[in-house]
Amino acid sequence: MSSSKKIRVLVAKPGLDGHDRGAKIVARALRDAGMEVIYTGLRQTPEMIVEAAISEDVNVIGMSILSGAHNALFPKVMELLKAEGVDNILVIGGGIIPQDDVPALKDAGIAEVFGPGTPLADIVGYIESNVKL
Repeated sequence: MSSSKKIRVLVAKPGLDGHDRGAKIVARALRDAGMEVIYTGLRQTPEMIVEAAISEDVNVIGMSILSGAHNALFPKVMELLKAEGVDNILVIGGGIIPQDDVPALKDAGIAEVFGPGTPLADIVGYIESNVKL
């Protein structure tokens, strides 16, 4: 990164999903790449995620979901950000998300969706390429 300012990323686990190993691995990779990472923990509501993102002044929200509730929860986060007038946060998703669901998520405002097996360097590179500090 050319700037001395670090990219701030909120890593969140929306919904009732109880597994966070993948989210923690991604969080560590982002931290190792020089980003500041805030991990919200399990079972976050869209409201909690948006509130944390605003209060922490993050550049990126990365949501990980395995429960299948992505079609409801990811767009809800986007709706809440819009309602708060926030349009400068890059929102990405990951987890177990069928390819058939990705176009609708992108239409809702999710910038990119990363599935299982995505190289960590790809996620880091995507964020670095798409966040303007």
